[in-house]
Amino acid sequence: MRDSPARHLALQGASNFRDLGGYPTSDGRTTRWRHIFRSNHLGQLTAADVEIVRALGVRSAFDFRGIEERATGVCVVSEITVHSLPIEPSVVAALRAELARGTLTAPVALELMRESYRNYVRHHTHSFRKLFGHLLEDRAPLVIHCTAGKDRTGFASALILHALGVPDDVIAEDYLLTNQHYKRDATAATDLPEDVRNAIGSVEASYLAAAFEAVGSEYGDLESYLRDGLKLGPAERTALREHYLQA
Repeated sequence: MRDSPARHLALQGASNFRDLGGYPTSDGRTTRWRHIFRSNHLGQLTAADVEIVRALGVRSAFDFRGIEERATGVCVVSEITVHSLPIEPSVVAALRAELARGTLTAPVALELMRESYRNYVRHHTHSFRKLFGHLLEDRAPLVIHCTAGKDRTGFASALILHALGVPDDVIAEDYLLTNQHYKRDATAATDLPEDVRNAIGSVEASYLAAAFEAVGSEYGDLESYLRDGLKLGPAERTALREHYLQA
């Protein structure tokens, strides 16, 4: 049996660049390797990293960063067309407000993270809908990213895997791989306490669960969200599976 490709690509300038291939689906197929990647931002890739990404054939990036974030880390791979799907970050500002009030604790930080995931569904479903519109155009190989590649990208990746029929437990495992691979920026948010920085610098199962709780409360269930929120009807689901699954 042929060895599977590496899931995590150890780039020097991006610590969380991973392949969504090789995951089993409910209909007995697997997600295609080297079609959809997820990553932290591509603004600090080294020359060697750029050659690796070029060799993968990546031509499209779908970037969930806000306006200021994008300006401070522009993609350095000239061949990649970047499609902006902005979801402005809100957690650090909310944490600083709590800090100013003297009410900031690690549990507060965890709940603010969960609330930000609920807001992906409540306020930003249009950005995820646009992502799926691009995915249906079959632009692979492609990469989906934000700044850290863990929250906005993590929810987007979970939605993609759900739409492709990957089981919940496998999706949760992929989501939590960030904690193995992502290297936090030691210079970021140094005004916040260390336990709070730990809370926002990693992922927890409860974060992703909060997003899917919001799916349930806003849309009834995940299938309704895929259909009504993301506009993935039977024809679109079939097309996605044809593009991104193999026997």
